[in-house]
Amino acid sequence: MTTSPRPVVVSRRYAWVVFALSFGLLLSDYMSRQVLNAVFPLLKAEWQLSDAQLGSLSGIVALMVGVLTFPLSLLADRWGRVKSLVLAAVVWSLATLGCAVSASYGQMFLGRFMVGVGEAAYGSVGIAVVLSVFPVTLRATLSGAFIAGGAFGSVLGVSIGGVVAEHLGWRWTFAVMGIFGLVLAAVYRVVVTEKRLGRAGTGGGDRAPVARRELVRVLVPRLFSSVSVRCAYVGSGLQMFIAMALLAWMPSFLDRYYGMPPAKAGLAAGVFALITGIGMIGGGIVTDRVSRRLAARKWTVAIVCSAGSLVLLTAGFQLPAGALQLVLIGAGTLLSNATAGPAASMVTALTPAAVAATAMATLTLANSLLGLAPGPAVTGLLADRVGLLGALQLVPLAAVGAAAAFAVGRRTYERDVLRLGLRTATTGGPSAAAPTTHTEAQT
Repeated sequence: MTTSPRPVVVSRRYAWVVFALSFGLLLSDYMSRQVLNAVFPLLKAEWQLSDAQLGSLSGIVALMVGVLTFPLSLLADRWGRVKSLVLAAVVWSLATLGCAVSASYGQMFLGRFMVGVGEAAYGSVGIAVVLSVFPVTLRATLSGAFIAGGAFGSVLGVSIGGVVAEHLGWRWTFAVMGIFGLVLAAVYRVVVTEKRLGRAGTGGGDRAPVARRELVRVLVPRLFSSVSVRCAYVGSGLQMFIAMALLAWMPSFLDRYYGMPPAKAGLAAGVFALITGIGMIGGGIVTDRVSRRLAARKWTVAIVCSAGSLVLLTAGFQLPAGALQLVLIGAGTLLSNATAGPAASMVTALTPAAVAATAMATLTLANSLLGLAPGPAVTGLLADRVGLLGALQLVPLAAVGAAAAFAVGRRTYERDVLRLGLRTATTGGPSAAAPTTHTEAQT
């Protein structure tokens, strides 16, 4: 039975403290994840690693995030979200410290594996805690800021990692990130408590298990019940493949083809990571504006971004090293993951409100299995065979599949939304058949 949402039971000031600390842990999450990319050249030289091995060290984190997001998020709901967040931060921070003392590729791989285990559910559980203490009117803004935090954490991880590696060695890059995460986890444990958050923030066990099982049984199959939503998952994941390949290998590209030392390459690669984040935010803003009157235009935005990234990146990596090449690569990077906002909007419009969070988790899973995990690893495999530049020349071809998926999704979109009775096909607003109340109010 639908009831009204529980009122926020914390002060506005404390709510912003919760946001700041949760955002800080998100930065730590991505800093620990992406710092590896800044020291690729150093690891390759010291341990004589192949590019495929380097790519696997990056890809294993994303793979574990994709595989474990669902079960660990469910456990967090039952055990307590705040306790789960603190434990997750401790796990990924200790694992990052373990990477600092690794003596071989195998030990480093195990450390990165555990980083992925720790980070698996942070995104979904962290945003749930944040949204639980703010008014509904701020949810879109806070969600957007949280997503962008991943890009900013990547910038900091690559940039700071490169500087620390040049002055103190690559082991200290992992040590600094691990210590930062442990300090934040300790502060979070003291300041943010489930008692102070109130029951709205705990996510804990007062939900009727029978009602939850019935909701899952009836509505979860609708996460895949239309051609359009499946196309959104595939298109988003393929574009993520390009963005993550660039993020992982840009420091090595700048080191090998521009002769940049690790510190300078890390800072320059950080700029490209920042451009990716700007593209994500910009893509969402443009989508909201152009699809106000005709919801199907969000698909057009995604198609344009996919095609643009294909043309710009292909042209850029074909040019000789120089300013023009970097400009074209930067422009392509801007569009490479600008499809994230349109894809999330598509999935939201094509799935029942009662499983909106699960739909976003499904999109995250698609992004992980199609993009975050294979992007760096496949690029490394290709680099061993055709060189890193040759591999990066092939990576943008994933946009062909993404654009095709978005094009197919656009063709079936209006028919699917009308058939499912979720939204009107022209405005994207709620249809008469669909309740407008968001399901977070149902529990």
